[in-house]
Amino acid sequence: MAGREIDVEQEYVAALYVRLDALREEAAERLAGGDRETAAVWRAEVARLDAVEQGLCFGRLDTHDGRRVHVGRLSLFPDQGGDPLLVDWRAPAARAFYTATAAAPDGVRRRRRITTRGRTVVALNDELLDLDGAGDDGLVGEAALLAAVTAERTGRMHDIVTTLQAEQDRIVRHGSGGVLVVQGGPGTGKTAVALHRVAYLLYTRPHLRTRGVLVVGPSRIFLDYIGQVLPGLGENSVVTTTIADLRPGVEVSRVDPPEVVAAKGGAVMAERLAAAVRSRVQAPDHPVDVEFEQQVLRLDPSDLARAARKARRTGLPHNQARLVFQREVVDVLAQRLAEGMEAVVLTDTGEAIDGGDPDGRLGAADLRALAAAGFVVDQDDPGGPRTLLDENDRAGLRDSLLADAGVQAALDELWPALTPERVVSDLLGERADGWSAADVPLLDEAAGLIGSVDGHATFGHVVVDEAQELSEMAWRMLMRRCPSRSMTVVGDLAQTGSPAGASSWDRVLRPHVRDRWRLAPLGVNYRTPAEIMAATADLLAAHHPGTPPPRSVRSTGEQPWRVGTTHADLITTVATLAAAHTDGQLAIIAPTAHIEPLATALSTTPADLTGPVVLLTPDQAKGLEFDSVLIADPAAILDAAPNDLYVAMTRATQRLGVVYPGEPPAVLAGLRELHPDLIG
Repeated sequence: MAGREIDVEQEYVAALYVRLDALREEAAERLAGGDRETAAVWRAEVARLDAVEQGLCFGRLDTHDGRRVHVGRLSLFPDQGGDPLLVDWRAPAARAFYTATAAAPDGVRRRRRITTRGRTVVALNDELLDLDGAGDDGLVGEAALLAAVTAERTGRMHDIVTTLQAEQDRIVRHGSGGVLVVQGGPGTGKTAVALHRVAYLLYTRPHLRTRGVLVVGPSRIFLDYIGQVLPGLGENSVVTTTIADLRPGVEVSRVDPPEVVAAKGGAVMAERLAAAVRSRVQAPDHPVDVEFEQQVLRLDPSDLARAARKARRTGLPHNQARLVFQREVVDVLAQRLAEGMEAVVLTDTGEAIDGGDPDGRLGAADLRALAAAGFVVDQDDPGGPRTLLDENDRAGLRDSLLADAGVQAALDELWPALTPERVVSDLLGERADGWSAADVPLLDEAAGLIGSVDGHATFGHVVVDEAQELSEMAWRMLMRRCPSRSMTVVGDLAQTGSPAGASSWDRVLRPHVRDRWRLAPLGVNYRTPAEIMAATADLLAAHHPGTPPPRSVRSTGEQPWRVGTTHADLITTVATLAAAHTDGQLAIIAPTAHIEPLATALSTTPADLTGPVVLLTPDQAKGLEFDSVLIADPAAILDAAPNDLYVAMTRATQRLGVVYPGEPPAVLAGLRELHPDLIG
């Protein structure tokens, strides 16, 4: 029976791939024969069709009314039109695949999960939902889910499109138009849910394809780790970045001490930067003399104050407002010049002619001299006031003033042009030894204040992973890139490691969105075994009392262990344990000070996710998962950032070991002690 059913599905899946290949061929032909304007569209379509090759079809719904609906990574239709051959997992018709239960079957009689390897159907898993399942609140597709979470890690994240659970699906399809905060403990699938939500939003809100979606991760390592998820879901138009990379051209080459990170991350830095920019505008209380072509022109304090008020009233950033200020000051200088030129008229022999009457009207002698000099005199009003310079002449004066080096120097002294780097380095007084990651949001804030918009591309939706690590200044940086305030924020406050990170979602979000944010909790741990979560209980209780751990759905029967050593032997002990490991991918998580010695002892490259042994700091391990984890020197990790030890302990899907020099931290007292004689 099972064999016949596999044959039936194989025939159907083969037909789907025939249709996919036809669409690929058509897209490739359009790309080859198209013009430059359509090339980008067809190139994206070719990439989209290529990305769904693996696991094209993964499910089938049999409904009570006799219909069969095959579910997959995108929709496929017959070439002549008609009902879909394959329904996109994001379509309303596919939702029951994730939400139907025996208690609430939603019209579904049977849910079938189809496992393929390449284009071959290798297994089927059927769930009959028309039985008496009252009170059934179990996991949907438990067998498929457990197979996925227990499979060996590869150094790349896989999508969970075939195993989305009901609580996850609700978040994926959440209709919030503001900020949706996905809060969940280790292993709850926060990242996967957020990425599937991006794919869903792009499917249901096509305008986001032109406005753009930005995914912000904690590190480049993490972004590489998740890099295949969205293409595998049929989406390849999303921009991924870290906070530091949001400002192109800024090279992070320095690490700040924790107290400096905390200080730079506070929102008060925005006020300090704004004050620093304002202070660069001079407001002298004495006249300022400006030399121009051997003349001295005087600017009164009232002239400068009036020009500054007009510039600031525009609301423009510093460098743009500076141009308004310059224009106003130059107008004053040009007026001074014009008045001087019109108050003194020279005859052709170089003699000065008095302006005539005290009110400035020209006398008869003046008029004769002007006529002799070639100026046109209004014969209808020969005694009226005379303006020798028309508007073109005055414009020429202004241009000459602006082009004069001496005038420009005086203007720069009063209202200088600024760069973000100059503002931040002057405020901090520490530019000589490079920039730190905590400086990047400050540089971005300064850029906004002065009007330097390089790197300020905006997006229609922003996803922030490991969002608990962002400082208040980093949040300001992100909000500038998302004017609509449409965001999916993913994090766990119990895992905050940064000294400037979040302790409350409301505290970091309310200044920007008020109450336009919603919390979507995830409480089921699909990744971390119950044995490992139990080992973290003392640590979680010590640093986050009252915070319940996520509920693990499985056990492995393998108890976490610890082994003691000396500080001198720490590296050797870890290397020996790593050499003995043969079961899946092992992550060694250690403080920064131990990374290079361990890399040498293990003959491995730090932060390389592709090997059987991966060497990481706790910060680099955020958001990642491995078959086994070995923690080196937990006390040092705990001293640097208590939450980072919690992060390190919850990265494993199978096994956890701890190597400690000296005395073990009290929060690890519950771990099984491994005798040193077993090492090596």
